[in-house]
Amino acid sequence: MAKYSMKKGGKEVGPASVYAEPHTMTGKKVTAATLPLQESGAQYADKMNMSVGNISAKSYPATKTSGIKIRGTGAATKGTMARGPMA
Repeated sequence: MAKYSMKKGGKEVGPASVYAEPHTMTGKKVTAATLPLQESGAQYADKMNMSVGNISAKSYPATKTSGIKIRGTGAATKGTMARGPMA
């Protein structure tokens, strides 16, 4: 008989594979599948906005300035505009 528990001091210790094999929420077994590489590393790096120090490969999008002025900010240091989808 296999040992499925490694309890010590009332707590389960050790890897989860000891007491529960990988499974989905419905109880089916999980298989590891690798996704095929769609593009080379150089093509992927061209799309990334990499930066070194204060030098960036691409410019960042402009800061959104529209929104609703919020109350009760006190000594706010990060702005006083709520920029979410509100009223």
